[in-house]
Amino acid sequence: MRAIRFAVSAALLSVASAWAAGPTDFHLQNGDRVVFYGDSITDQRLYTSLIETYVALHYPERAISFVNSGWGGDTVGGGGGGTIDTRLQRDVFAYQPTVVTIMLGMNDGGYHAENQENDQKYFTGVHHIVDTLRQQLPNSRLVLIEPSPYDEVTRSPAAPVVDGSSYNDVLRSYGKWLANYAVQSGMQSIDLNSGMQSMLVNANRLDPEGSKGIVPDHIHPSFAGHLFMAAEILKAWGAKPVVSAVALDASKPAIRIESTQSAKVSGLSGGEEIAWTELDDALPLPFAQWQGMWGAGPVSLVLRSSEITQDLNQQILKVKGLKSGTYSLKIDGSSVGAFNNEEFGAGINLAVLKTPATDQALKVYQLAVSHEEIHFDQWRNVQIALQDYSLAEVQPASAAFKSLDDAVAGKMRAAGRPVEHRFEIVPIS
Repeated sequence: MRAIRFAVSAALLSVASAWAAGPTDFHLQNGDRVVFYGDSITDQRLYTSLIETYVALHYPERAISFVNSGWGGDTVGGGGGGTIDTRLQRDVFAYQPTVVTIMLGMNDGGYHAENQENDQKYFTGVHHIVDTLRQQLPNSRLVLIEPSPYDEVTRSPAAPVVDGSSYNDVLRSYGKWLANYAVQSGMQSIDLNSGMQSMLVNANRLDPEGSKGIVPDHIHPSFAGHLFMAAEILKAWGAKPVVSAVALDASKPAIRIESTQSAKVSGLSGGEEIAWTELDDALPLPFAQWQGMWGAGPVSLVLRSSEITQDLNQQILKVKGLKSGTYSLKIDGSSVGAFNNEEFGAGINLAVLKTPATDQALKVYQLAVSHEEIHFDQWRNVQIALQDYSLAEVQPASAAFKSLDDAVAGKMRAAGRPVEHRFEIVPIS
């Protein structure tokens, strides 16, 4: 019941804007290939798989592919995977991307107070990356992602910060420089620091102990933290907040459709019980399932501490004119919650409930994770790990991985296509 009340509250806060939100021009278009380039935060394969999930759920008709080329410990000069030129040649240019995101900086500051030497290395290194990308991929859109925060909000700095200084000040400085450089050079920059800092402040106020799980080691966000990061990137790319919105008017004997957005309603019938068939244009993100997912961290706390639901995940059902009482909302024959007439009149955000649509969305997310893990295994455990051994089996193994990867990505896009559902509103009391 607590989860249902949270869902109703979220719906009441966001329902007014659902019909006001118009279509947006999303940054990623049909045929795009995106390479995510970065350090261990990208290598976690979390914000990247969440972005991929959102795209599959909201734009299943667009053939957009994704490659994660993050490597733990990397700086603007490269790292364990080779020099920056080796990394770019093997892990970016080889995929001929149309979009490249670059998030580096966490390791570049050396985990101590800012100094001119490290700053210059960072600035020079970013210039080299951008110049090289533009030379080799002149038609690609480059996105500079300002470093996510070193968490000093939920507790004081700790190892590997060596001098007790505010290491996030270093990252904020890098971010400001990146933003200015992007403007001067005609690129997009996305701030992952200030918004996440504000979210951490809110979370720390609501739950001081639980908020420590958002960025457990100060550096690497949990799934919950990556959900916020993915949302910030998606918003910067023009992601639409509304999955669908349906408004019905039951105030007169003949129930009628008042309005719809991104949804088709058919077979509407009224009386003591109300029923209809609905086909939405997109699927919601599976917030309810993610909150219960093992190892996800404090997802509910992040949602309560931010505007992610309002900004990205509104699937609004509004029914005005119901007689006073409590009703069961059924989808495909199963109840997804009990709501009174006032709650239906204000609007219910189905996206934060466990429904057949969010169950379907969870499968899409699981396929996105599989897609990234298959690519990782082929790239890191076969292509690179075995490159010095002249094994004849490497090439066919890599080809098999690639074939499986493509098949899983295709299955993911197919799984993201919405299907019809039968809705019923049945009086309980």
